[in-house]
Amino acid sequence: MRLPADNAQLALLLEVAGTPKPGNVDRHREYADLRFEHFLAGAVGAGPGLRRAADGDPLGAAFEASVDGMRHQRGGNTQFGCLLNLVPLVRAAADGPLTTGAVRDRCAETTVDDACDFYRAFEHVDVAVGDAPPDIDLPDVGLGADATDVVRAQGLTLWDVMERSAPVDANAREWVAGFPRSFAAAEGILADEGTATERVARAFLRLLAEEPDTLVRTQHGDRIAREVQAQAAEVGEDLDAATDLAEAFVADDINPGTTADLTAAAVFVALERGWEV
Repeated sequence: MRLPADNAQLALLLEVAGTPKPGNVDRHREYADLRFEHFLAGAVGAGPGLRRAADGDPLGAAFEASVDGMRHQRGGNTQFGCLLNLVPLVRAAADGPLTTGAVRDRCAETTVDDACDFYRAFEHVDVAVGDAPPDIDLPDVGLGADATDVVRAQGLTLWDVMERSAPVDANAREWVAGFPRSFAAAEGILADEGTATERVARAFLRLLAEEPDTLVRTQHGDRIAREVQAQAAEVGEDLDAATDLAEAFVADDINPGTTADLTAAAVFVALERGWEV
């Protein structure tokens, strides 16, 4: 029987194996400096940190350890956002029945130390982070260990950081809301038919059609992010049409990475709910 940390690693592997996932690395499409093999190695490397989450270590420490393990491959940042989502899900699953309320409680219990460990994780890999609009109350702390002084001075927990980031970041919204999109997408995976990699690809397409992708908005602006969302909605669950879209997105360097993060979370929830692969 697989334990929650095992299912989290399998979720990372299935996420990257899902094909086609327009704009993301999959079995048939790669970038020159970010390849399929890097994601496989990242999933293996994240294992010790994920097991720390299952064993009850603080979420921030478990997340930093997961990212530190993930980075030991030549591609750099392969699964930072995936791990940010998976660590609290693993913790909640290890503690008891996996529900939106249970994972939200684990996230709400985070501390200032968790926030400091979260910022330290940015030292391990390069992460694309956009500027927050002026009306969003995010502390001007930068990234990395230098942020910890400000975080401690303001008494910010990791929950606080995610709550303030939620208006502009889909992963942060999942954190503070109990991962509703991930749980809903998991139900879609369970109700679907076909191979595991086809189900993952269709789950990705459904998520991409729901909302503009945070990473696409960060890298290309709101207009492009909304165009990408509309294109995904037009494709629907047609994997043949998605193959053409995948080629176009890779050519234009459009990478809906936040949608991939949510897909990994959805796959984990589906596995925890009995999906047999």
